[in-house]
Amino acid sequence: MRRATRTGTRPDTGRRWTVPGVVGVAGGAAVLGFCGLYAAGLLLAGEEVAPGTKVRGVDIGGMSRAQARQALDRELGPAAAAPVGLRIGERTEQAEPRALGLSLDTAATAERAARPGSGPLTVIGRLFSSGDPDVPPVVRLDGKTARAALGGIGEKTAQEAREGSVGFAKGKATAVAPVTGISLDVDRSLDSLRDGFLRDAGGRGADRGAAGAPLDLPVQRTEPRVGRQETDRALKEFAEPAMSAPVTLTVDGRRIPVGPAVLSRHLTVKDDGQGRLNPAVDAKALLADPALAGPLRQAGPGPVEARLRVDGAGRVSVAEEGKAGRQVTEQALGAALLPLLTGADAAARTGQVATEEVRPRLSGDTVRRLGITEKVSSFTVKFEPAAYRTTNIGRAAELINGSLVLSGETWSFNRTVGERTKENGFVDGLIINNGQYEKASGGGVSAVATTVFNAMFFAGVKPVEYGAHSFYIERYPEGREATVAWGSLDLRFANDSGKALYIQAEATDTSVTITFLGTKKYEEVRAVQGPRTNVQQPATRKGSGPTCEPQSPLEGFDVAVDRVFVQGGKEVNRETMKTRYTPRDTVTCGA
Repeated sequence: MRRATRTGTRPDTGRRWTVPGVVGVAGGAAVLGFCGLYAAGLLLAGEEVAPGTKVRGVDIGGMSRAQARQALDRELGPAAAAPVGLRIGERTEQAEPRALGLSLDTAATAERAARPGSGPLTVIGRLFSSGDPDVPPVVRLDGKTARAALGGIGEKTAQEAREGSVGFAKGKATAVAPVTGISLDVDRSLDSLRDGFLRDAGGRGADRGAAGAPLDLPVQRTEPRVGRQETDRALKEFAEPAMSAPVTLTVDGRRIPVGPAVLSRHLTVKDDGQGRLNPAVDAKALLADPALAGPLRQAGPGPVEARLRVDGAGRVSVAEEGKAGRQVTEQALGAALLPLLTGADAAARTGQVATEEVRPRLSGDTVRRLGITEKVSSFTVKFEPAAYRTTNIGRAAELINGSLVLSGETWSFNRTVGERTKENGFVDGLIINNGQYEKASGGGVSAVATTVFNAMFFAGVKPVEYGAHSFYIERYPEGREATVAWGSLDLRFANDSGKALYIQAEATDTSVTITFLGTKKYEEVRAVQGPRTNVQQPATRKGSGPTCEPQSPLEGFDVAVDRVFVQGGKEVNRETMKTRYTPRDTVTCGA
């Protein structure tokens, strides 16, 4: 029997270790370790905030949730209650957080800091973290409240887009800067509020309630079509040359200079719709300007309207036929004037204006067709004779007499009479200025204005602009009088009677009468005056200087006058006109 021999190998134990087996054992140990770390992390997270954790610079590391909440309330609470600065374009507004629907939820913030994430890696990482994690605060935003607040702020801060332009005033030209339109974008602003609230609360030092830098809210911008470059061009190429010197218009051989001050009242530049500014002149207004209207009348006789009269039965007839004349038209004036405005010297700024024949609007053939058939109203004001009154009242009546106001047109005292200057036929007299009499050109003309006002009142047509004297003058009816001032106060009425009105004006040394001829809109117009109320006694003042005039005292008061419209014997309408008269102080003049 053969015995087995030894080969030099180790005896077989019956168990073999493979590579996968080794890895499996190691992996199991790792899993056990990972689970242990995760459990430890969860245990730690459940108890306190990780060391080094901050919320907007407030250190809450190592605190429990309750402690963290208290710290956040103490450190961030004042800042969370402080007004919030909001920048909308170039404007800055402030609003209370509550009004904006903003609030800081410190409980949720503490919870977020204690549980920054539920993932295993995040939880385990906290065991070994030695950094300075910054946890954002939990900000609540009530969308409905925020939208309402932002809507109001948007309306307040909205800026309309303004096109660049050029303005003219008192003989000077200035550029009008373009403005970009700005409107608040409410929808996008909600995110800006939520994200920006308390962003710098931790950097405010000891005063946690101090306002931080304003939040920039998103806006929508509308750029103007006419920008700075175009306004500068229009200013340099047209506006400044236009205002550099007078222009001279030649009308039927007569030279009429027109200075920059007059031109500036009627020149504009207009956007052509493509962003370019083109010059324009209001030729109609320029023709009516007294500075040009008077010289034009002297340069060539315009049409003469037919002169009317009223017979004993109240019927209107033609006393004198009208005559054709020659006149500068709006088109001719504009075409001649604009090329002169950029001329470099006197010769280049002088040009001829063509005239054309114009027939009168009122003639024997048109009187009936226009509805001028009867006397509609008439009023007379009497005054104490004085040389200046006789001259000025007579001159104003002369300029008004024969005025034809077609249906729908508006009549203006200042446009018809013109500026009360010596060149226009007026002399110095007494006017009321700052509550007392003083000398100035055209004194006494208010008597004509008051007469026109009453003729208008009883004609039943619509007043457009009027103003009473500052204190009461005894010769005028209370609450039914008017004064005028060149450049500041006019007397205007609109002819809403449905027919044309012809104005007759007559003056003597002691009275002025204004009569409206046309067709009555109402059977009768009555005046019902109320009592004086709110009576105030005058004071005593002392004046000085060459324009001072003594005056006697008179109480101030309120008065109301009803204009009653009668048709078919019955009241069909009523208007109330209220007037306040200040006291007429005693004024003495001396050194």
